[in-house]
Amino acid sequence: MKLKLARTTLKAKPKIIALKKLEEDLATQSIFYFDKDNSHKELKAMIEHFEEQGFSVYMREVKYGLDENEYIYEVHIIA
Repeated sequence: MKLKLARTTLKAKPKIIALKKLEEDLATQSIFYFDKDNSHKELKAMIEHFEEQGFSVYMREVKYGLDENEYIYEVHIIA
């Protein structure tokens, strides 16, 4: 499974990260920001994957502007 990380600027394209890479990054960080272009179904599948491995996962939408489409997903993955 591949997910899109949040854009660093409004004009940038989101970077793609594999689920395997996320697992490796859990050793150094527990909060990830994902782009709004990810489908809700993909994010739920990622959450279920980590919960099956015994992690606690919390996801929320973070608004960064006044427009309805200006948001990212914040995901906390805790051992």
